[in-house]
Amino acid sequence: MKLTSLYAAPLSALLIISSASAQDVQQYGPNPDLPEPQRGLLPDMTIPEPAEWGDQTPTVPEGYSITAIATDLQIPRQTLVLPNGDILVAEGSGGNAPKLKPKDFIAGYIKSQGTTSVESGNRLTLLRDENGDGNYEQSVFAEDLNAPYGLALVDNNLYVANQDAVVRFDYEEGQTEASGPPEELTKLPAEINHHWTKAMTASADGEFLYVGIGSNSNITERGMAAEVNRAEVWEIDAETGLHRPYATGLRNPTALTIQPDTDQLWAVVNERDELGPDLVPDYLTTVQEGGFYGWPYSYWGQHVDPRVRPQNPDKVESAISPDYGLGSHVAPLGLAFSIPEMGDEFAEGVFIGEHGSWNRADPVGYKVVFVPFSNGSPSGDPIDFVSGFLTGDSQTRGRPVGVTIDPEGALIIADDLTNAIWRVTYDGDE
Repeated sequence: MKLTSLYAAPLSALLIISSASAQDVQQYGPNPDLPEPQRGLLPDMTIPEPAEWGDQTPTVPEGYSITAIATDLQIPRQTLVLPNGDILVAEGSGGNAPKLKPKDFIAGYIKSQGTTSVESGNRLTLLRDENGDGNYEQSVFAEDLNAPYGLALVDNNLYVANQDAVVRFDYEEGQTEASGPPEELTKLPAEINHHWTKAMTASADGEFLYVGIGSNSNITERGMAAEVNRAEVWEIDAETGLHRPYATGLRNPTALTIQPDTDQLWAVVNERDELGPDLVPDYLTTVQEGGFYGWPYSYWGQHVDPRVRPQNPDKVESAISPDYGLGSHVAPLGLAFSIPEMGDEFAEGVFIGEHGSWNRADPVGYKVVFVPFSNGSPSGDPIDFVSGFLTGDSQTRGRPVGVTIDPEGALIIADDLTNAIWRVTYDGDE
């Protein structure tokens, strides 16, 4: 497998970082430890140096196998399993936010050391296992998109959330390429685009699309005018494109999905930076209609962020605490509910792709975790399900993004550093 090697330059000549260090805190679950904020000139910034897999593969639990079913992609982000078992992959990278301060240039440089050098694909790739033998052929389904990310299929309509609009393709089962250019359903906020990814899922009845729209800054550095229609989940009529804010105050909702049986909308959210290595926990949460989740005025319910001006006590009072903390700076970008075919231990819960930190001294994330559920809600600590992306010598071989489950009970993982799609299968009890 080919992986472009990147090398992080020494940063000692470039940075004067804060003296904040990670604390021994428990940040998983409904009541994570929230230490006092730590402020400095700059946060600690460490990005693992990318490395080759060689003859190794990610680590999975005993009784499971993992294989790369697609390689040499162009920044795979999210996937969609189609009714016939084909897999669509959204490939691309977006954003055009100008740098505001010297620290933005430094942070941008550091983050770039942990990303691929491959150019944005701006396309959908189709993966097909023609013979059912686990070998997938890949072909281009649609090109000339604009940083596609979210994907949803409703009847014969294939929806794609580009960074600037939701578009719609006609789709027939078994189709291997788009029959024509897409139709624009509705424009999405794209000016500046500090957070460009547009996560998407469809309601259980297919009537609505839900699209996550991230904030235009970490914590309103560009002014509140730049945050209009941002840090929200939109509800979009799948036929007409009419839309409304469904929930607000979610800094960067990067993956959305509907819970089976309950039809409840869930999200994973990337929280704010520069309050220390252990603030603020990224989270998994139900998305309540009309709910406000704090950003920018507060975090984890009513914990006020003093950096925001002007303050808004009424909004803080109304802020909803998330359902489940995932840990600070793990950067969750993928979310999928499990099915019984995944095996007894992993039959009920969610899989979450954690892209990994850049803004703390000790890297975290860089794995796929499983959060067990009971009676429809999270019920225990996260379990490492796919790991080995982060090595013990400050290197990373891959960075998980979207996760999806196919009808056979295989977990599909997009890896935008390896530029591959991984497939994890349950081998059964031996």
